[in-house]
Amino acid sequence: MDYSALQNDPDHPGGGDPWASSPQHSRSTFAQPPTSDIPSSPLSPQASPYAQHNEQYGYPDAHDAPRTSSEHGDENQARPTAPQSPNKQKSQGPQAQQGPQGPQQPQRYHRQASQRPQYKLQAKITGLERTGRKDPILRFDVYTNLPKFRTTQFRDVRRLHSEFEKLGEHLISANPEAFVPAVPPAATSAGVGTEEDEARVKASLQRWLNVVCSNDVLMRDEEMVLFVESDFGYSPVVRRKQPATGVRRKMIKQFAPPPDDTPELAAARPIVKAFYLGTMDTQQKLEKVVKHRRSLGLAESDLGAKFAAMHVQETHAGLSIAYRKLGKVIQATGDFHAAQGTGEATTLGDPLAYHSSDAFIVKETLTNRHIILRDLLSAQASTRQKETAAERLKSSSSVRRDKADEVVGALEEARRHEEHLLQKSQRVTANLLQEQRKWFNRTAAEMKYALREYVVRQIECERRTLATLEQVRPDIRAIDGSGGLSRLGREAHPAQRRASLASSQGPKGDAWSGVPRKANDGLNRSVSGSFVGVPGLPEEDEDDVPTGGRKRASSKASLKGVEEDEDRIDAKNAASRLATTTF
Repeated sequence: MDYSALQNDPDHPGGGDPWASSPQHSRSTFAQPPTSDIPSSPLSPQASPYAQHNEQYGYPDAHDAPRTSSEHGDENQARPTAPQSPNKQKSQGPQAQQGPQGPQQPQRYHRQASQRPQYKLQAKITGLERTGRKDPILRFDVYTNLPKFRTTQFRDVRRLHSEFEKLGEHLISANPEAFVPAVPPAATSAGVGTEEDEARVKASLQRWLNVVCSNDVLMRDEEMVLFVESDFGYSPVVRRKQPATGVRRKMIKQFAPPPDDTPELAAARPIVKAFYLGTMDTQQKLEKVVKHRRSLGLAESDLGAKFAAMHVQETHAGLSIAYRKLGKVIQATGDFHAAQGTGEATTLGDPLAYHSSDAFIVKETLTNRHIILRDLLSAQASTRQKETAAERLKSSSSVRRDKADEVVGALEEARRHEEHLLQKSQRVTANLLQEQRKWFNRTAAEMKYALREYVVRQIECERRTLATLEQVRPDIRAIDGSGGLSRLGREAHPAQRRASLASSQGPKGDAWSGVPRKANDGLNRSVSGSFVGVPGLPEEDEDDVPTGGRKRASSKASLKGVEEDEDRIDAKNAASRLATTTF
């Protein structure tokens, strides 16, 4: 019997469902028949959980829907009832509250898309095994709730660094709608086998895994399952190529980019290309700086050795001691400069090289999108040609059956190809729009961190060099009774001098010269007058200065010049900041 005709029948107030007022298992009597404005269907066709797109309600597959005993009970209890729509419930208002409790919707109908399980893939590197300069082995643990994996946890997965590179190459080729980060190198400039090198390799690969595993597109790639679950190494099963390679790709790059309806992505490629070229050029120049700094360290070590050898021939006792200790200090300074070059290459050179290769991948991914847009334009032109041929055939007086079938088949094939490219271009554009924003934020944060680390490392190296040079100052000043080299630039020489053991670099400046600096002398001042004395350091007794000579500048004049020039950028203020600032 067709009950659809009973919806508006006044003789059947129960609507299209004759069992709408049937009792539940907890009631022994029939309820009052509901009003006639209740719809016959529990849900509208758009909201039906049994519609074609049922994944919007949290059930992408039948086996993914969780089933519990409470849900079964609610379902059995609510199945014979007909729920009301929200609009009709609002309209009934007080009547629904005063009358008997109406039938409730089953709980499974209230599931929303927000309750869909959040799929996660997390990997944590636990160790690095390296034998000499061979390919290192990385050990990591994996946790996931993706249904494609055999289990949720994988302990002590071992993969070579070359296998990470294979996975990265596959992800780049197979996922044109995602920015796959470049795989970090297996070694750093800190030196293979050092603790810093191991820590940096592990940290960089951990960041790479975090980015890949948090990407919704990359985490669902079939090769990720094989990469984690493979028992005897990993090699890509499906090898996909770029949309265009070799000479064709170079030829396509020579043309202007195709029309783009997404200005943000259209403007992103020139910026990424400029960043790629800039980081590569900066890294090459930094390599030259590191090379020259290491050469400087070797030259200083050789100079220090020659200075130390001069103390054997020196007859003056104080000067002989000064030569020997100065040679050792210069040798130590050379070693510090060599280590500073290594630190520059590690903290700034390696990040620049990595981000250059990463920007190259992003640039090529955006180029692949341009190629897809070009293919779409050519497919649309081909479809128009096929349609024109079909129109000519329709207007022809004599049409052969085989010719008509061929034209119709070609037209359908062209339309299917155009539809496929259109959907692909839309998907790639939508995903790359979000990926581009994430990549800009991630790259900016990592570059800021690298620059900060580089600056802190440089300050530490300069502090260590200054502290080393401080060690030889008492010996230089104690060469003879008049103060040795400490009286350069002064007219008065005391008969007796007491060498100060206090640090020459203080908050108020350098104590090697006592000539005050004028407030408005600018940068065109003499060497002897470029530093101001520190009044708090007991360098010498003022009583020992002869009456005919120039007296040392007073502390008030010195402090006045310092206060007025606190923000001046010169060597003196730089040395003061290095000696006092902490990070």
